[in-house]
Amino acid sequence: MVTTLCQSGVALIKAGAGVSTNFTSDGEADSRWTILINQAEGNIMKLLREDFVANFANYDSIIKLWLEEYTSNLSAIYAIQHDMSGFTSRVEAESMINVLFEANRIILESLDQKGVTFTTKST
Repeated sequence: MVTTLCQSGVALIKAGAGVSTNFTSDGEADSRWTILINQAEGNIMKLLREDFVANFANYDSIIKLWLEEYTSNLSAIYAIQHDMSGFTSRVEAESMINVLFEANRIILESLDQKGVTFTTKST
């Protein structure tokens, strides 16, 4: 599997230092991130009814950045939820999830405005 909208390193940064070693240490970490990122990609495409992966090259740089932010945020949420034991407290992990979730809510509102046509010119 290949990811299109973001790379694992971006999601790892957002998941924070307390993220499970399943996403940092062993030889399977990249494949685990790929699974989470692909799920996040499917999520935004389902929500907005647009195949962002197939048409990625056609979007302008602003849309690409929003897609990367949304996908990396959601992937980080999935990783944090997987195992919260590495964080100083469950509250810390939940706070990180809430911040990432709120950022995604704002992105979805921006991308899902009625009447907005996605730019098809690549920059």
